[in-house]
Amino acid sequence: MKASRSWIEEYVDLPAGVTTDDLTARLTALGLKLEAIDRAGDAITGPLVLGRVLTMEPEPQKNGKTINWCTVDVGDANGTGEPQGIVCGAHNFAPGDLVVCVLPGAVLPGDFAISARKTYGHLSAGMICSARELGLGEDHDGIIVLPADAGEPGQDAFGVLGLDAEVIEFEINPDRAYGLSLRGIARDAALAYDAPYRDPALRETPAANAEGWPVEVDDAVGCPVFVARQVTGFDPAAPTPAWLAERLQHAGMRSISLAVDITNYVMLETGRPIHGYDADKVQGTVRVRRATEGERLTTLDGTDRALSPEDLVVTDDSGLIGLGGVMGGETTEMSSTTTSVLVEAAHWDATAMFRTGKRHKISSEAGKRNERGVDPTICEAAADRVVELLTTYGGGTVHPGVTVVGTPPVPLAIAIDADLPARVTGIAIDPATAVADLEAVGCTVTVDGDRLTAVPPSWRPDLTDPFDLVEEVARVVGYDQVPSVLPTPSAGRGLTREQRLRRRVGRTVAGAGYVEVVSFPFVGEATFNALGLPADDPLRHTVGLANPLSSEEPAYTTTLLPGLLKAAARNVGRGAAGVALFETGTVAFPVDRGPAPIYGVDRRPTDDELAKLFDTLPEQPLHLAVVLAGERERAGWWGEGREAGWADAIGLARRVATELGVELVVESASRMPWHPGRCARLLVGDEVLGHAGELHPKVAKAYGLPPRPAALELDLDLLLRRAVDVASGPVVSGYPVAKEDVALVVPAATAAAAVEAALREGAGALLESIRLFDVYTGEQVGDGHKSLAFALRFRATDRTLTDEEVGAARDAAVALAAERTGAAQRA
Repeated sequence: MKASRSWIEEYVDLPAGVTTDDLTARLTALGLKLEAIDRAGDAITGPLVLGRVLTMEPEPQKNGKTINWCTVDVGDANGTGEPQGIVCGAHNFAPGDLVVCVLPGAVLPGDFAISARKTYGHLSAGMICSARELGLGEDHDGIIVLPADAGEPGQDAFGVLGLDAEVIEFEINPDRAYGLSLRGIARDAALAYDAPYRDPALRETPAANAEGWPVEVDDAVGCPVFVARQVTGFDPAAPTPAWLAERLQHAGMRSISLAVDITNYVMLETGRPIHGYDADKVQGTVRVRRATEGERLTTLDGTDRALSPEDLVVTDDSGLIGLGGVMGGETTEMSSTTTSVLVEAAHWDATAMFRTGKRHKISSEAGKRNERGVDPTICEAAADRVVELLTTYGGGTVHPGVTVVGTPPVPLAIAIDADLPARVTGIAIDPATAVADLEAVGCTVTVDGDRLTAVPPSWRPDLTDPFDLVEEVARVVGYDQVPSVLPTPSAGRGLTREQRLRRRVGRTVAGAGYVEVVSFPFVGEATFNALGLPADDPLRHTVGLANPLSSEEPAYTTTLLPGLLKAAARNVGRGAAGVALFETGTVAFPVDRGPAPIYGVDRRPTDDELAKLFDTLPEQPLHLAVVLAGERERAGWWGEGREAGWADAIGLARRVATELGVELVVESASRMPWHPGRCARLLVGDEVLGHAGELHPKVAKAYGLPPRPAALELDLDLLLRRAVDVASGPVVSGYPVAKEDVALVVPAATAAAAVEAALREGAGALLESIRLFDVYTGEQVGDGHKSLAFALRFRATDRTLTDEEVGAARDAAVALAAERTGAAQRA
């Protein structure tokens, strides 16, 4: 928000001697942060004067351009009193116009020196200036043409153009919408110096009557107040007065036409956005409602927009004429022929304004204010101010009709403990000071013992809870008064069990040669399509985001694989021969128990309230996922290399489970995005831990990965619950090991894991380890069968095993495998 100091001083009597630097420091301390102080004239040196165009001769050039050879009366500013000859390429002026001339010897912004030089066959002694050349804006379509009575030829132009003015630019936080107006800035300036303040929105306004323009509001929540006034006989050619155009220019706005400039001026002055219609184009009753599905509106910027049922629209008997609070419609736009102006000053629901602006990608000064919250009680005053300026500078007559529909929302009272500001800030603030400070910012305060009840002012919709009031007291007292108190830390209690186990998992995976990444946790339908998930897959049931960063990825992920696959593809695409990545992170599964309740911050929720809150939260299990692709072992003088494969993913799962003391069961499965014949289901007891194996070729192609990549994803929460929190190292027996190898013939479809599980259980407590070391298919075992060779190792911790003990354990293992899987021992 930009505002000249002189404009601020129109509403507040600052103490004598207050510098602009001191003023901005005080306002920054109150929350209106200084962004910059601009003195436009500082970049200009030398003669800059007013000139009156005497003659103007168009001269076409060979390059197709037409220049104007002008003589300009600059009084005695050139030292001779003779007219100045100047070449000008603009065409928006005529003889008799008052313009701004810079004479030889001057320097313009950008270190642009002005001298007399020969151009287009003439000696041009100076330049007729545009706004951009003087650093007053971006308008370069034509030169500045001043009102005829703005001054005399030869007069210094600095004061006329406001180049000697100090313009302050503030950075306004979203919760301080009142700062987007001179009304709000001046109020804080008055607060800073305890100075007299004149509210520009405080004025007598006529009461509503039956002669006003007919208006109906169907959605009182979306539009609580709608005020309409009319001016007839308006002169559309009337110029904008210089002082008004100058203030708009200082605020960073371009002067367009008198009617538009006045609505912009009142918006800057009061903070209330105003919209003007060409009344002759408005047909019948004006109505405010929500849009219907399929409706379209061409807005003032010429864009045809498809509307949402959430959009608030303004209509008349002909159809849509505006997008309420955001942008008007093209059909009722004011133009150079408008002689009757219908003024709209309406209050709109801030949330609806924000969503509509974002939905349609419209960013405007009016929308910026409406979506942050505007004072709903000044609609009549703002409309009356617009009508006053229209009739004063554009002629015409005020129509006697006044329309006021609805009533402003009533601010809610907020009760706080009188000592709360002192307790929160650490400053010695007595209750009387808290009351005085809250009243100073506009609150109406009542005291009842140790409790204060404050009703926020209408221009502060951001004050909604006790701690907002604490902040108001703190900013008036001064944030610099808040003491620096170092909190006393509690004694450290070390890492929790879960933290220790998570670190152990991370070290294990990193030690296996994997690199940790952190991926973007949001997904969309395209993500699940790339993974080849069927339409009814539970992973497609996601938690939607209320305000997604990307419309293409509007949901929280249910799997870590998409981010890992993208990261792997990015690295492979940049020349990595092989990648091995892992990630630990939460995923989310909706519980579909309705929206979460919203509680206040003035007290701790009860146990029942917390239970209801937690009941609506989505399930957020912690997952571990890995992706491998390309080269796993590099070739060299030591031998051939090896590509990553499904065995690496399953092997890592076994390694992690072993590290946590969990017995992992591996069985074949079919689950996208894995290859149907090379996918393993991982179980802990009878609970599914996750899946591992080779990815489906279509998934590899969709992500641009090398052939046959592998992946693993498992529920780390489940694994940590089953983990053994080992406090000491493993017990190592000093007695010799007994080795036994068995080869079992089983049907080809029998999983080796099933045979291994039976052998392990049958061997009993003496079994130290078991390992599959050979798989054979061929004539010796017959068609449809395979031979699985296992190495069994037996050991006791307290004695040397006898041959009888080892043989009995081996035979028991083979017997149970035969019973469960039909295995026959191979001779």
